[in-house]
Amino acid sequence: MKILVTGATGNVGQEVFRLLLSQNCDVCAAVRNPNSAKQILGSNIQSVPFDFTKPDTFDRAFLQVNKLFLVRPPALNNVRQQIAPVLNAAKLAGVEHIVFLSILGAERNPFVPHSKIERYINQLGIRATFLRASFFMQNLNTIHREDIKARGELLMPAGNGKTSFIDVRDIAAVAVRTLIEDGHQGKAYPLTGTEALTYYEVADIFTSVLGKSIRYNPSLLKFVRQMRLSGLPMDFVLIMIAIYTTARLGLAGNITSDTQQLLNRSPLTIRQYVEDYRQFWL
Repeated sequence: MKILVTGATGNVGQEVFRLLLSQNCDVCAAVRNPNSAKQILGSNIQSVPFDFTKPDTFDRAFLQVNKLFLVRPPALNNVRQQIAPVLNAAKLAGVEHIVFLSILGAERNPFVPHSKIERYINQLGIRATFLRASFFMQNLNTIHREDIKARGELLMPAGNGKTSFIDVRDIAAVAVRTLIEDGHQGKAYPLTGTEALTYYEVADIFTSVLGKSIRYNPSLLKFVRQMRLSGLPMDFVLIMIAIYTTARLGLAGNITSDTQQLLNRSPLTIRQYVEDYRQFWL
């Protein structure tokens, strides 16, 4: 059984790839630049050149692949033009099972790209598992790292809404189970942690763990300005605003038991996450 992992150098994909390797799986990283990927994942890994926007990379990438871990590149929002051709190629190559990293509530929000991808996979008739994950804790040490480190600020327009954060290490552990075990095809798992917190409460946890004052700023205008100054394209910023708006409206705090049931343990808490990653903000 050969497993192809897209987004293998990203937050979730990297963890999925490493866990599959530790299980002695035949796993290949689909990456735009295999040389730089080896610097991140290790020099002995199996990788293949792959780019969602370059159809001439599809055939080689999907050669003899049975299972696909699919992560949508954040910059690609046109599902029909940028994602559907990849899925068509996967079906043509004989891929039997796709585990797709979706988002919490995708089945109720037809406008997000994840919802359109889920529907297209179902239309193609490829057996699939949808991991509908809540907000990644690790966004706080990637996208929001400098805000926290340099300015002592959690800057996101989420109002007083609660969010059921999840650690990408837990998402990856679930993904690996669904890839290597039988019985997960045709399932959709809403994945959350065990607590729903406001960003004011998250700021208090950061302050406690880091030993320096971290405050929450829900200003939409400052958020847009800061994200644009950091070089993010406006369409990506708009998607982020839409995600934070779901929190502001009280729609991101739903807690499910799926993560705990699939892992046979409690999900990691945000305090554990901040303790484990504290070097990123100091």
